[in-house]
Amino acid sequence: MRIFSGIRPTGGLHIGNYLGAIKQWIALQETNECIFCIVDLHAITTPYDPKELQKNILEATAIYLAAGIDPEKSIIFVQSEVKEHSELAWLLETITPMGELSRMTQFKEKSKQYKDYVNAGLFNYPVLMAGDILLYRAKAVPVGKDQEQHVELSRTIARKFNQKFGQIFPEPETILPKTGAKIMSLTDPKKKMSKSDDPKSCISLFDTPEDITKKIMSAETDSGKDVIYNVTKKPGISNLLTIYHLLTDTPIPEIEKQFKGKGYGDFKKALAKVVVDYLEPFRRKQKELQTRDVYVKDILEKGAERARTIAETTMKEVHEKMGLS
Repeated sequence: MRIFSGIRPTGGLHIGNYLGAIKQWIALQETNECIFCIVDLHAITTPYDPKELQKNILEATAIYLAAGIDPEKSIIFVQSEVKEHSELAWLLETITPMGELSRMTQFKEKSKQYKDYVNAGLFNYPVLMAGDILLYRAKAVPVGKDQEQHVELSRTIARKFNQKFGQIFPEPETILPKTGAKIMSLTDPKKKMSKSDDPKSCISLFDTPEDITKKIMSAETDSGKDVIYNVTKKPGISNLLTIYHLLTDTPIPEIEKQFKGKGYGDFKKALAKVVVDYLEPFRRKQKELQTRDVYVKDILEKGAERARTIAETTMKEVHEKMGLS
């Protein structure tokens, strides 16, 4: 089965990004044809520093590689290096009702967050995402919970195109992690973890052990002191339990049993050690790859060539169906 997913090179990717999406890609590449894209065209729909973009692209690539994505098994490339992404997005925009886009939750949230940067690209973001997926005729898309609505729109657009012009695109399914589809903020566990909030609210994949420990020890918890999973009544400790569970593969009931009779402090200390140890390979790989830019760029160039071959074939058929050639 062909699978597509992408990650924005916005710098400082955090553990929520990893647990919500990247972690599940590792197993998928063993039995599927996986295409993983660094979506730089999406990154410019919100405020960014052009001088930092290329550095962030290499950092995102390092995360792919450090996490275990194998360039021999999967295609890894930069979105803007395959021009067919933006071309297909434009063609799909001609059949996408504005009403569908105006209902997108992320547009509403980002518009409030970046009031001085509300642009047509942000509004049309989901169509570009649909173009990303449909260009490779992917049958499944592993994403975090916040992107589920966009994948559903991709299904709608695929269906509409097929009905109007003829069958080309499969309707992609969403693959969500069983738990951890949305990791919450450390400072406000009712909000999704985001690097654009208070720096204390999220754990970067490349944070120092000292910073990780400090953030977890100061993370918001709930009244009482029992380490019990209950999202409604105890969202803070439940969020921390989810992170512990996903990084250790220990069932949550077992974690609760392990910390029965102990307070939040003991649990946080244990969690801090788990996170520091888990992320050590990421920090090590990042340092290694910082001195191997040529190697990383070679992976991206070869990935773009492979992606381009698939994309060109799709666009030839799209042109024919739409009467453009």
